[in-house]
Amino acid sequence: MGPDRSKLKELLKKAERVAVLTGAGISAESGVPTFRGADGLWRNYKVTELATPDAFAQHPELVWEFYNWRRQLVNGLTYNPAHKALVDLEAKVPHFTLITQNVDGLHLKAGSRNVLEIHGNLWKVRCTRCHKITTDMSPDMGTLPKCQECGGLLRPHVVWFGESLDYPLLHQAMEASRTCQVMLVIGTSAVVQPAASLALETKGAGGKVAEINVEETPNSRMMDFVLLGKAGEIVPELVNSL
Repeated sequence: MGPDRSKLKELLKKAERVAVLTGAGISAESGVPTFRGADGLWRNYKVTELATPDAFAQHPELVWEFYNWRRQLVNGLTYNPAHKALVDLEAKVPHFTLITQNVDGLHLKAGSRNVLEIHGNLWKVRCTRCHKITTDMSPDMGTLPKCQECGGLLRPHVVWFGESLDYPLLHQAMEASRTCQVMLVIGTSAVVQPAASLALETKGAGGKVAEINVEETPNSRMMDFVLLGKAGEIVPELVNSL
């Protein structure tokens, strides 16, 4: 693993364009549930059954109760050394794009600037009537929060199961992946599309991809570098050496 890290550090040191893709693993180190495996239940409901347009249409109070619980949970948490190291990396690289599957907003809280939140943001709400998007940092939005503009029912501005990603945002993520010289894939199995295809975009254009995760993933064999361990330890070590 030693030579791998040294080579990756050299590549990062020379790189003009770097892209980073982060998933649930980086936030798990801050205490955010991953909702996979044992974390996949809330009050005996499967998260995959709650985070859907159908569930919201039928039981908006229940879905909002779940999201208020998430807001309260994340509100008490903060970024970790991996989040902070990515802020430092952005300051050192001329062209840097951070693509995240996480909705917790911890990258922005840490100070990252060029962030593409492809699955939305827990702290943003969207009106189901006038479609206006606003930021609301309240830990509890109440039972059925209403839009201040038109009185329509608000929903979390996140991508639910069965919904499409925002195309302009996805296009930016694809472009950043295609044009970067090095991509870091941190804390994600990256098996969920379209995030899974971002590393392939980098590889297809001749860039190098490094995976940083606590265990190997189905994509490990196609990676140029696989660094096993906690993101909070590995990412600062990589960045501090630049």
